[in-house]
Amino acid sequence: MSPTRMSGQERREQVLGIAEEEFAAGGLAGASTETIARRAGITQAYVFRMFGTKKLLFLECVDAAFERMAVAMLAAAGGTSGIEALTAMGQEYNDMLSDRTTLLLQLQGTAAAAAGDGEVRDAVRASFGRLWQAVADAARLDPVTVKAFLAFGMLLNTSAALDLAGVEEPWAGQARTRIQPGLFSHITSETNR
Repeated sequence: MSPTRMSGQERREQVLGIAEEEFAAGGLAGASTETIARRAGITQAYVFRMFGTKKLLFLECVDAAFERMAVAMLAAAGGTSGIEALTAMGQEYNDMLSDRTTLLLQLQGTAAAAAGDGEVRDAVRASFGRLWQAVADAARLDPVTVKAFLAFGMLLNTSAALDLAGVEEPWAGQARTRIQPGLFSHITSETNR
């Protein structure tokens, strides 16, 4: 049976989906464009024709992961603001923990940026900035509250990456505790100057 013909856009989306899985698991250094091409049923040269370089493909995948999170946060807020918006976005963030690829891509992007690659750092910084702005715009709360919310989110990313749901240690149970509505109500501009 011959492979199904795809439009250029369909092929691009297929490769991005495969690349996201590979980069989520192995990061920029550990993922292989050869493996991505083989899984897509195309040549490695075709991957490079579509994306230019392995790094550009990685950055597109990482940006897409941050974008999915930002879009989900805005949709969850649904026009609300304040603590009500944070509560809805927090529930959505918790629901997204099952999407390990998205969470791991965010962590892989941050790790690659921390490794000293300026191009990666700048791109990941811009992606994170858009996520921050989406939360800030929806919640319309002070920066300290947004910071606390996203800090808890990054802890959730780390917990998901470490698969803490399956760890039966006291510290892991403590890290899994649910964040209840109202947690951020004590954080105000007056208490956090």
